[in-house]
Amino acid sequence: MNNSIHDKIIAIKWGEWSLIALFISVLSGLAVAFQYDPATPLYSASSLDLLVPFGDSFRALHFYSSQLFFLFSIVHLWAIFDRADTYSRSQWIRLVSTLPIALLILFTGYVLRADSTGSSAGLIAENIITAIPGIGRILNSILFSISDDGMKRVYINHVIGFSIVWGVLAWEHLRKYRTSFHHHPLLTATILLACILPTAPFEQEQLGFFHIAGPWFFLGLQELLKFLPPLVAGILIPGSLIIALFFLQKTNPYHHRIRTFVLAWLFLYIILTVIEIKLR
Repeated sequence: MNNSIHDKIIAIKWGEWSLIALFISVLSGLAVAFQYDPATPLYSASSLDLLVPFGDSFRALHFYSSQLFFLFSIVHLWAIFDRADTYSRSQWIRLVSTLPIALLILFTGYVLRADSTGSSAGLIAENIITAIPGIGRILNSILFSISDDGMKRVYINHVIGFSIVWGVLAWEHLRKYRTSFHHHPLLTATILLACILPTAPFEQEQLGFFHIAGPWFFLGLQELLKFLPPLVAGILIPGSLIIALFFLQKTNPYHHRIRTFVLAWLFLYIILTVIEIKLR
């Protein structure tokens, strides 16, 4: 088996795994959504664990399968980087764009918990968005609007808005994959069984504790915010990675430099994340 065929099989495997995790996330998310009220987010999230039969299991299943979907998607995208030239420029840009949209879906899920982590993440996100000159407040009213509308806008975008955008961007790529639960019984069983044991995180406010901690994928950015303005740390630096990924195709004469930049960016972000974890 030559390397190109082997790489293609690896990419398909990760793609199918991410879809299995996505299916489970969507199905469990529907069960959670029926019990969630954005008007009383903290009560809704806590009552799922305490009052709703099997509510804690469904919330854990939704939480962990969503994490796996995002992680599998990252690995899948990384696996197809070497085949980026098989896509047109517009196709590749749409495919890369699914990554930040998936991150927004995952992020809004954290915010909707309205616990210590969720409230902190929402506050940081609003401060970053509103720092964009001219259009910051308009974007915030579209994406979050937590200060004015509570969790209503976040809930709509998490369940409908971001999901539709992700589906439109990924649709052409998704048509290449055909998979179902019976094709991956071990992965499906592992996700289902693993989510029965641990409960999904839920952090109550702690009196006298003033360190704001966001989701795990937010920690490197949070460390940057200590030293740089919100516009630079929260928009320009993360945006530079996405723009670099847009131009990562080998037909670009600066491909090797861009690839080096992407690897260096990821390496530095991991270091910042580790630093922030040690300070928690």
